[in-house]
Amino acid sequence: MQLDLHVSRFDWAGAPAGIGPGVADLAQRAERLGVRTLSFMDHFFQMDWMAPAEDPMLEGYTALGFVAGRTERLRLRLLVTGVTYRHPGLLAKTVTTLDVLSGGRAELGIGAAWYEREHRGLGVPFPPTSERFERLEEAIQICLQMWSDDNGAYVGRHYQLEETLCSPMPVSTPRPRILIGGSGERKTLRLVAQYADACNIFGDASEVAHKVDVLRRHCDAVGRDPNEIEVTAMFRDLPADATVDDVVRGAEAFAKVGVSTLVTGAVGDDPGAWLESTFGPAMERLAAIQPAPL
Repeated sequence: MQLDLHVSRFDWAGAPAGIGPGVADLAQRAERLGVRTLSFMDHFFQMDWMAPAEDPMLEGYTALGFVAGRTERLRLRLLVTGVTYRHPGLLAKTVTTLDVLSGGRAELGIGAAWYEREHRGLGVPFPPTSERFERLEEAIQICLQMWSDDNGAYVGRHYQLEETLCSPMPVSTPRPRILIGGSGERKTLRLVAQYADACNIFGDASEVAHKVDVLRRHCDAVGRDPNEIEVTAMFRDLPADATVDDVVRGAEAFAKVGVSTLVTGAVGDDPGAWLESTFGPAMERLAAIQPAPL
């Protein structure tokens, strides 16, 4: 079982001048602990269902570039890029740049976007859900083409590119991994089956088990082995006094339904210390847990 860290807030770091040192310290502590991937959200306002929208929020790819320069092994992604925020050709260049400069540590996490308030607030078009999913599929296709030997045109319903030139190419081979976020059974998990190397699913083990069953059916429909897809699941709702046994039992429950990576959060006023005290003593046991095959 792998452990990833998702950082969704920055108020714990204090004033703006403290955010850079705080994020650097958290990333370095996570790397020393054995965390595999660090992710940020792709938001410009804090999510107003979780905290005030006015709370501090960083632009994701700039923040990942900063972390890349302060670490050596952490993999880097957004959980997840909103397809509406960047033209796909420019997104492919952004992820490629992060991958090249980090020595092959970038991943593309991507989804259909949902936070209407920040779209309206910053003047970003917010198409209907059906169009956002059409744009999501085209964006993935464009990134895949830009990371291939095909430099030709791309003509879709929403995006038209005369050249899909991407130089330098990514360091990751054969390309940066693609994670599609979300658990929608009809559209999102179909796209996972068709295009993704990984997915991210919310819910407890029973909910994840149901979504994995849906994913299997989509894989059958497109002729793909579901075991090629890494299943990641959020693992943040731990009690403040969680023991090593609590952590391991939770991980084992997810592993039984095919989850191979837990994604925990930055918790409390000192998330680095929380991460070390909660997961540090459990890392060896977590590494020994083998997920059930899909």
